[in-house]
Amino acid sequence: MLLEANHLKLYIKDRLLIDARQLQIHKHDRIGLVGKNGSGKTTLLQVLAGKKAPDEGTVTTRVKCELLPQLKRTDTTKSGGEVTQQYINEALAKDPEILFADEPTTNLDAAHLDWLEKKLAHWQGAFVIVSHDRAFLDALCTTIWEIHEGHVKAYKGNYSDYAEQKKLERHQHEAAYETYEKKKKQLEEALILKEQKAARATKKPKQTSLSEAKITGAKPYFAKKQKKLQKTAKAIETRLEKLDKVEKPREDAPLKMNLPNEEMFIGRIVLRAENVQGTAGQRVLWKSASFNVRGGDKLAIIGPNGSGKTTLVKKIINREKGISISPSMKIGYFSQNLNILNPEQTILENVSITSKQNETFIRTVLARLHFFREDVYKRIEVLSGGERVKVALAKLFVSDINTLVLDEPTNFLDIQAVEALESLLEEYEGTIIFVSHDRRFIEKIATRILSIEHGEIRLFEGPYHKYIEHVPKEERDQKEDQRLILETKITEVLSRLSMEPSEELEMEFRRLLAEKRNLDSP
Repeated sequence: MLLEANHLKLYIKDRLLIDARQLQIHKHDRIGLVGKNGSGKTTLLQVLAGKKAPDEGTVTTRVKCELLPQLKRTDTTKSGGEVTQQYINEALAKDPEILFADEPTTNLDAAHLDWLEKKLAHWQGAFVIVSHDRAFLDALCTTIWEIHEGHVKAYKGNYSDYAEQKKLERHQHEAAYETYEKKKKQLEEALILKEQKAARATKKPKQTSLSEAKITGAKPYFAKKQKKLQKTAKAIETRLEKLDKVEKPREDAPLKMNLPNEEMFIGRIVLRAENVQGTAGQRVLWKSASFNVRGGDKLAIIGPNGSGKTTLVKKIINREKGISISPSMKIGYFSQNLNILNPEQTILENVSITSKQNETFIRTVLARLHFFREDVYKRIEVLSGGERVKVALAKLFVSDINTLVLDEPTNFLDIQAVEALESLLEEYEGTIIFVSHDRRFIEKIATRILSIEHGEIRLFEGPYHKYIEHVPKEERDQKEDQRLILETKITEVLSRLSMEPSEELEMEFRRLLAEKRNLDSP
């Protein structure tokens, strides 16, 4: 064991942020730390790395630790990828036995991500990484720590394994809720029945004559009967009160929105780029290129940092020379400066002001992005950066438009928010043109890929996984079969581990994970 934290409590003012009974880091641990924005991931890393003292509890460190901070230097001419590369190299050069890395993948293009993955995969120390890049967590982690409602829970496996276990927990929650509702209904019906019988127990039966009643003593008899029934009713009431309450799991409401000019643009060419060239000063970003976009396309623009992705997006937004769009196309643009929000207005006011959708629909969209009930009345000025991004995306989504143009929409979002955004965009029937480095996000959303590499624009018809495949079909099919078999075995072992944990099953689980990593490595 390299580090142990016991009875850890971390506060923000009077609010308990984290309450962790015990956390341990062992040699060669590969831990991914996940949780909502504001759940305390950065604070926990700082405490474990010894940069900040816990409010309660102890952290015992037996080895050298290094913290890779989230906020990196901006007083430099280097790109985000180059700065992160420098930070990683400096941190690893100190040869720590535990590396704590806070969002090391932010602003990294595919090449730098690949470099970082390989660097950490071959590194011999333990690490705890905060990242919203699910593919990155899948490639490197063998354990996921989740911060949820202040508690830290460990899940075996990488992010996909964690997601499967969360899905299983949800199914168990749903089953528990159904059982609770059924039992509650049975008890409530039994209670009503007993109360009705008790109310009737004092009434003299119609068939009993006055003389019979005198002989048998009907009044005391029925009074006793009523008391007995009331006692039974009280016992049922007590059972109802003691019944462990199970909250109903949240369900995403389906979305069907009316898009302007829908019948005029779906499937038709709505944007043409003809002989468009990209330049930055004297530097040519990409040579003259032509392409088109159809209504309903979900087009991902990808390429290394500095290749000209945002330049292309701005050309489209500003309809510069060579760009022509259909009159039926109504564009909404998301950029990182969030200038479409009024900080003095509430979430609901900001989102409603440019929308023709009704309030019920708007609230449904906000709930999908985890703004529930009274949350919608919060003013923008009190929200975190990640929450403001979600509001800006919701505002665009429900505006009177049929085309979303999004520049790095997942930056500053936690994984839960990214997955919520994915579900909205998957259901969106309009056109989406987006820039992203998030491989899992691109895979989920894109139906076409526009890549800018080596000074050229290339358009690929098909999803992201088809774009990146370079192995022969036979080998690919064989590899996919092996992967499916391994994933089935991993799920089976995980299920058994949760029921009957043992050293033997633990070793089998780690062996299968290693086999899967070897299969997935290039």
